[in-house]
Amino acid sequence: MTGPSAPPPGLVFAFSAHVEIAPPVDRGEVDGGRARFIAITGGRISGPRLTATVLPGGGDWQTILPGGVTRVLARYFLQADDGTVIGIENPGLRVASEAVTERLARDEPVEPDAYYFRTTPRFEVAEGPHAWLARTVFVARGIRRPTHVTIDFYCVE
Repeated sequence: MTGPSAPPPGLVFAFSAHVEIAPPVDRGEVDGGRARFIAITGGRISGPRLTATVLPGGGDWQTILPGGVTRVLARYFLQADDGTVIGIENPGLRVASEAVTERLARDEPVEPDAYYFRTTPRFEVAEGPHAWLARTVFVARGIRRPTHVTIDFYCVE
């Protein structure tokens, strides 16, 4: 076999998240990198497939590694406009030059094309109108700002 046996999957835009964040808490050197915790304080989800509120209380656990790689793991809850509570776990990578990584760590604004920020979110939700979230594979692209993160979520078709 010289090529794929099936057509490549496509991506379909599902929704965007505007996630408000608190200042980072530096946890020091952990597992070979600089560990930080960033509390999630609120936000909003909007798009053709979901509208919801980002509930306060979750967070993003980050490890900034040498070479400009940052491992991210965000865990938080959404409340859909119909009242359904949805859990999200969103692991991923942010990759940038060391200079850009340091600017991001100091909460300076950086243009999104200066770094790679991708995640693979997973959702937990009860049976009902939003169960499709737990039955769909997603990829997402993030943009880091000093007071919030914007994440565009795409369904893998």
